[in-house]
Amino acid sequence: MASLSQFLSRTTPPLSNSLISTPLPLKPFPQASSWKLSHSRRRIFTVQSKIREIFMPALSSTMTEGKIVSWIKSEGDVLSKGESVVVVESDKADMDVETFYDGILAAIVVPEGESAPVGAPIGILAETEDEIAEAKAKASSASTPKSEVVTPTPPPATSTPAPAISQPDPIKSTETVSSGPKKIVATPYAKKLAKQHKVDINSVVPTGPFGRITAEDVEKAAGIAPSKNVAPAVATSAPAASPKPAAATILPPIPGSTVVPFTAMQGAVSKNMIESLKVPTFRVGYPITTDALDALYEKVKPKGVTMTALLAKATAMALVQHPVVNATCKDGKSFTYNSNINIAVAVAINGGLITPVLQDADKMDLYLLSQKWKELVEKARAKQLQPHEYNSGTFTLSNLGMFGVDRFDAILPPGQGAIMAVGASKPTVVADADGFFSVKSKMVVNVTADHRIIYGADLAGFLQTFSKIIENPESLTF
Repeated sequence: MASLSQFLSRTTPPLSNSLISTPLPLKPFPQASSWKLSHSRRRIFTVQSKIREIFMPALSSTMTEGKIVSWIKSEGDVLSKGESVVVVESDKADMDVETFYDGILAAIVVPEGESAPVGAPIGILAETEDEIAEAKAKASSASTPKSEVVTPTPPPATSTPAPAISQPDPIKSTETVSSGPKKIVATPYAKKLAKQHKVDINSVVPTGPFGRITAEDVEKAAGIAPSKNVAPAVATSAPAASPKPAAATILPPIPGSTVVPFTAMQGAVSKNMIESLKVPTFRVGYPITTDALDALYEKVKPKGVTMTALLAKATAMALVQHPVVNATCKDGKSFTYNSNINIAVAVAINGGLITPVLQDADKMDLYLLSQKWKELVEKARAKQLQPHEYNSGTFTLSNLGMFGVDRFDAILPPGQGAIMAVGASKPTVVADADGFFSVKSKMVVNVTADHRIIYGADLAGFLQTFSKIIENPESLTF
């Protein structure tokens, strides 16, 4: 700064002289000033601390909160942009969450095993070691609302008690009434009772509102017990209470039972099933002969082809001819025709259910489709599916045939037009056109569809096409 002051003293004339003479000598001054200003700004920018929050990401369109499975990094670890920091359990899978910045993991806000809503901070990232203490303080303030329960404090007691609200004395009100004009205020029923029991209405002490004589007052004056059904005065003094809605019946717990909360995946399945009940659906069943399909399966099974891949391929080929069954209704007012045929297949995994998606199943050959399906199942059981691998289905298959289930109905997933339930293939006695009996393998498929966009004739045509492909499956291998 000393050299700068010397520079200014040599180049800048006195202000009074500069105003009188030419302004050219003033040029170095704004240059020095702007240099000093930019220098100070740059210095403030570099010194300014950078503390960033790691937020709970939305890993799927239906995810509202996530559970911390494990922290890959620990507090104090240096992180690089794009590096995995934490494993989060969404409603469908476990996914690695990466950091978008370089820095130091200063604090973990949400520990392992706990959950946080989408968008909430789960960790604090500091740029340098000097900011770790400030980041930890920020983390403690962020976790305080979750760990502390704020109880409302009672108002402080005052030294002088609050004045009590004086209640009207019924005797004084009687005196007030009697001191004025002789006007008796009594209910009609009280007057009737006074006449029946020969009680002077003027001598009755009123206890009703505004000095009104009630039936109970007359009975008291007559020396008889008040009747239980005399309550019209009370009914007129207070408004009728509004009826309360009936509380939900809570069944008593069964002795020895254990309550286990839903996992994130089970909670998502429960939410989707309740949402599905809002859609008007109908069901159509169809028996299909599977002898030719079983023979083809025995040929291609050694090459790694699964029965699921065969059914998915046949379904996709049938949907090409019946695009309305592949459509969806999202707003209740229009059709949404999907350009892609993505077959979702229900898979039971530990602790839930998920539907990996075979995208563009109609365009993939059978062997590539089988390979892709194996990869999806492995990722699903490891809870490593990406969102587009389980939420992009346009039609769903649910197959319980391998368990010996002959027929069942499936619940329509939200956002789709139809789901097909496939039963087991079993020997069945059938009669041909000439009346001769034979034994053939048959399976029953039941399709549940959204009746707003898919009608009975649409499903019947789709099932006929699907049946022809299954009974003549040579086209599946092309």
